Formats: sequence, C-alpha cells, structure tokens
Amino acid sequence: MTALFKQRFLELEQQLTEVENSTITVRSPLTGDSEITIPSDLILNWRVKARSLIERACGEQSSHLAMYLEAEKMHSFDTYMNQLKRMKAVFLAAKEDFEGGYINSLRNLVQAEVFSNELEQAEELLGRGYATAAAVIAGVVLETALRDLCSINGIEHGSINKMNDDLAKTGAYNANQKKQITSLSAIRNSAAHGKPEEFTKDQVKGMIDDVQRLLVAHF
Repeated sequence: MTALFKQRFLELEQQLTEVENSTITVRSPLTGDSEITIPSDLILNWRVKARSLIERACGEQSSHLAMYLEAEKMHSFDTYMNQLKRMKAVFLAAKEDFEGGYINSLRNLVQAEVFSNELEQAEELLGRGYATAAAVIAGVVLETALRDLCSINGIEHGSINKMNDDLAKTGAYNANQKKQITSLSAIRNSAAHGKPEEFTKDQVKGMIDDVQRLLVAHF
C-alpha cells in the first residue's frame, strides 16, 4: 500500500507539471486586460485526485488534509493560478512527509499509545477478577492491530483468523507467530461468547502479554 501511495504521489506531481504548463491567455470582461491563466477544469481534475490521495495517505484528521482544504478555497480577487500554487505547496509537503516516513511514524505512535491504554485497562480488570472482560478488551486490541497490519501490507480486512492467515502468507510474520495468534483468537472468541470455563486467568494474562509483544514488534 505504501508503494502504491508513493507511486500515486509521483504521478500527480508529474500531472501537476502538465497542468502548470497548460496556460492560456484570456481577456478580462471587466477591464479588457489580458491575463495568463490555467483552464479551471484542468485544475479541478487535478485537485480532486490530489485531495483523495492526501486524505487516504495522510488521514482524514491530518493537518495536511486540513491545510489542503483551506488552500482550495477561493477568495476575493483570487485567481486559479494562485489557488493552484497554494494547493501545490501543501501537496508537495504531504508528499515529502509521506515519503520520509514521518506520517506513518506519527500514526503508529498515536495508535501504540491507544493500544497501550487499552491493555492497561485489561490488566486492571484482570487484577480485579474480571478475566472475561480483560480477554475481550485484549481481543479488540489484537483484532485492531491485525487490521492495521493488513492495511500496511495491502491485505483486505476480514475475521481474525483470515487476516492471520493472509498476513502469514505475505510474510508479515512467521508460522510460530501465526499459531500464537490463532490461540489468542480462541481465547478472545470464548470470552466474547461468555464461555469463561474455556480459559483460565493465567491464559488471559499470557494473552495480554502476547498482544503487547505483537505491538512492540510491529508498531
């Protein structure tokens, strides 16, 4: 997926150059003066594709998308060329940050912090004797982590077992890791279906520790 995004950034950068070179001369209906501009349909075509890429690569809540949306806005006495210059500046900044790995690193840090908080909650519940609730929370973290790994590796989301199989096939982790996740998934399913007799408190503690190790290894 990362490779596809990088390729798309490169393609749109090349298209941007073509748009910038597609200047035409028009006469203002108000002043009669001639000015150099770019056809609005060409800018619109590029800007829609650029917005979609920034949203997908950087995230819907990213500052890159927010700045791009602001750059799109036309103001009084604004020109299409000025609009394009603003969008270009944001687009190139997003491209540089993405290719440098800074966006993924920040996203992973935020996600890791969320995961850590959830696992701390699971440990606290386990310590109070709520093994089933602790297993459910650890299972949610496990499933979310697998979904993120699938997104990183360009794999379609599915059940825990399907994602586990697909991730192992692509080499995201080895056969031993796959077996371990299969065992964790079984505990999670038992807890989610209200069958505490199928696992022990020690197994839930091991589950929390194993999920934590998975996060450390991949996030």
